[in-house]
Amino acid sequence: MRLFNKIAIIGTGLIGGSLALAIKKKGLAGEVVGVSRKKATLLSARKAGAIDRGSRNLSIIKGADLVVLAIPVDTIIDLAPRIRRFIDRNCLVTDVGSTKERIVSSLNKIFPNYVGAHPLAGSEKRGILNASPGIFKGSLCILTPTAKTASAALTKINLLWKRVGAKVVFLTPAMHDRILAFTSHLPHIIAFSLISAIPDKYLPLSSTGLRDTTRIAASDDEIWEKIIFSNREQIINSISAFESSLSRIKRAVQRKDRKAVTRFLTQAKSKRDTL
Repeated sequence: MRLFNKIAIIGTGLIGGSLALAIKKKGLAGEVVGVSRKKATLLSARKAGAIDRGSRNLSIIKGADLVVLAIPVDTIIDLAPRIRRFIDRNCLVTDVGSTKERIVSSLNKIFPNYVGAHPLAGSEKRGILNASPGIFKGSLCILTPTAKTASAALTKINLLWKRVGAKVVFLTPAMHDRILAFTSHLPHIIAFSLISAIPDKYLPLSSTGLRDTTRIAASDDEIWEKIIFSNREQIINSISAFESSLSRIKRAVQRKDRKAVTRFLTQAKSKRDTL
């Protein structure tokens, strides 16, 4: 069932492209248009069937009743005032940013029908060539409404994410950033740090365990630099918590305390088994 007449997706990479494909597959919009800085990306998005039309010019979003911002977190904030000039007040606006407090605070002041969102889906790969309409099936999507969020807009964005296969949960922007600093941002930082700590000459003898553990260190470094600094304080807290945990097992090994090491490993395994 159609939810929107025209959806404009700004940023037709992995997440934006996957959402566009899912929208097309489910018939949720009469038309899907895309905006990208690169002509080649738009051509690939059209070839993949993700968008009906594409442009590097924001004017293509005119007449949209939903605009999705699927671009880096700092670019979302920078681009928002320009987007406002091309849409009317009734147009819904949402984003897929990995951090929420700064984005929600900024966009709430600009768009009367804005709803913050963060789909917990994707991979270390990027770009429209890796997009898939099934990427959101069975995943979580966090919505971050505030007292300023229009209830009708929230209802419709909630329905959109459910229709593409995601389970929706609601958090405040602050709670989102606090939790994701531990469950998403910290694992990436650890993966980057772990691979950095290993001498290059040892890498030819690496195990599958190392490849599995550091898979997300293959993620886009420029995107992650922006995420880290957009959630700086919460990420510092999560790193401190990890340093404390790492120090625990380091001290136990230094003391040759086998019971403490076993207890540490057992507790960690038990927690991992709950995922």
